[in-house]
Amino acid sequence: METPASPAQPNAEQIEYWNGPVGQRWLTYNDWLDERTAAYGRAAFQAAAPQPGEAVLDIGCGAGATSFELARAVGAQGSVIGVDISAPLLGRARERAAAQGLSVDFREADASRPSFAPASFDLLFSRFGVMFFDDPTAAFAELRKTLKPGGRLAFACWQGPELNDWYELPLTAIADFVERTPVDTRQPGPFAFSDADHIREVLTAAGFGSIELQPFATPFYLGRGATREAMADDAMEQVFRVGPIARLLEAQSEEVNARARVAIRAALLGLAGDEGLEVGGATWIVTARV
Repeated sequence: METPASPAQPNAEQIEYWNGPVGQRWLTYNDWLDERTAAYGRAAFQAAAPQPGEAVLDIGCGAGATSFELARAVGAQGSVIGVDISAPLLGRARERAAAQGLSVDFREADASRPSFAPASFDLLFSRFGVMFFDDPTAAFAELRKTLKPGGRLAFACWQGPELNDWYELPLTAIADFVERTPVDTRQPGPFAFSDADHIREVLTAAGFGSIELQPFATPFYLGRGATREAMADDAMEQVFRVGPIARLLEAQSEEVNARARVAIRAALLGLAGDEGLEVGGATWIVTARV
């Protein structure tokens, strides 16, 4: 789960990032990620409590998994718009919607600068899609304008790296011979909303009230398979496809890369259980109202 550099122009690098080679890699990785993060999305979905007939905006919808669940909940009398900056992921979302016979309007757009009319939605929802705003206070202030009176916000975001072993474990495994880059939790990236006080500050400044944060933790299965080796193979593929490890090792020698693979695989094999390679995953489920 890589973290792009902070852009010089608002969201420009994020847009380039998600529409270039990384976006294509995430497209390949998407089904794996949807399965691993489904439980966190369900927790946010329950907190959001979408109702029949409601209008919903799914922020950072990716390939559409959460949009489809929202569409089923609001029914034919409701509506769901899914927005994302990644054209490759939206292309997959549209294909999946057609195959499932679901009516979801997918739009390639920057959710931090919404083009929707004021008071358009009953619910703003996101599963891990709001942590990449350059200016989160401004973004949420604009999004708040799209809510109807009494409208609500619900999203899932990761707690700190130290509580999320899907991120920490590979880095810890190579810590003796590769220096890691510290995580800046105030820059766009997976942990940008890991600080509960920061979340409250941002949403309050954006004009939201009734702000509540509930911790939600459940195992993250980094690898699946019929055997311990197969589980490790699955996990290794993902660790080196998207995540801090791939970027961290880019500048390292072949020897260091080889040592890293041995060390990470050994750490993963030690976690193999009946359900898979289980690591920690901890989120905040955040709700707020206009």
